[in-house]
Amino acid sequence: MKLHSRYRTTVAGLGRANRALSVLLLVIVGSSAAYVSIGLDPFDALYQTVVTVTTVGYGEIGTSDPSTRYRVVTLIVMVLGVGTTLYSLGIGVEVLLEGRLEQIFGRRRMHRDIAGMSGHIVVCGGGRVGRELVTEIVESGRQAVVIDLGAESMQFPDGAQAIEGDATDDGVLEVAGIDRAESLVTALSSDADNVYVTLSARSMRPDLFIVARSHAHGADEKLTRAGANRVVNPQFIGGRRMATYALQPNVAEFLDVTMHDGDVEWRLEEVTVSPSSSMAGAVLGALKIRDRTGCLMLAVRVGERFINNPGTDFSIDSGNVLIAMGTPTELRSLREWAAA
Repeated sequence: MKLHSRYRTTVAGLGRANRALSVLLLVIVGSSAAYVSIGLDPFDALYQTVVTVTTVGYGEIGTSDPSTRYRVVTLIVMVLGVGTTLYSLGIGVEVLLEGRLEQIFGRRRMHRDIAGMSGHIVVCGGGRVGRELVTEIVESGRQAVVIDLGAESMQFPDGAQAIEGDATDDGVLEVAGIDRAESLVTALSSDADNVYVTLSARSMRPDLFIVARSHAHGADEKLTRAGANRVVNPQFIGGRRMATYALQPNVAEFLDVTMHDGDVEWRLEEVTVSPSSSMAGAVLGALKIRDRTGCLMLAVRVGERFINNPGTDFSIDSGNVLIAMGTPTELRSLREWAAA
């Protein structure tokens, strides 16, 4: 993960400003000490130093007839102090302008990148759940746009765009490209906010696939009524997962490896059958998917139900979702067949 460029620039600029101020402070202290050494009291010495380095020039303090030593010290303070002061002011202005310009151009670049996206996934919420979601999405080769009130100070993997804003605001959802997104995941810390985002997203995109996070018991039904296609309770899923590890550790590990390990040769994937595909209307026995692609068919989703281990006489229709296992090459072949 990398820190956003705006904050890398800000940190570097603050470092330069701190060094410049440190040098200026050192010059003021040293100059004041030099004036004290030639007879001025500490306050007069500090006053004379500040008057000199700021080029105000009220005249010499503490004497009506400055000595050669006094003038030599003043000359040195003029050269070192004025130069250091101007340098410090320049660094300060540079840091302010640099941070502001980087913020402006960074946001314009982000909006331009998002405007060019299509089929991406919008993630509302950049907390622990949201960051894991984005990491998984990016690692799978997909694009993600994250919306969070503190997004600009958060770290996300390269390939994810972050928008600082309120996900319950329709305007922010529009900036995130909801009209071109494939799906939306709302993983905010409040059930009420997740319901609100779901309602807004569903009204803006009736065909959008929405996944919502729930917290309290009973929130699932509200989120479903609001328009969520799937509702996930992390605590419930976590408890079930831990129970699976305790009762069937090998099954749980097999699923983990199959779904998340990028080093394995085979993976599980879902493939939707297009109306224009030669698969539509044909039976599995005639298609011979294993012989043609090498993929192993595990199940077919028809509407809201799964047909596990479908037989050779099972008829494939357009819109069916095939759950298959195979190597990336085999799965790509299946996707192309199902799409064309």
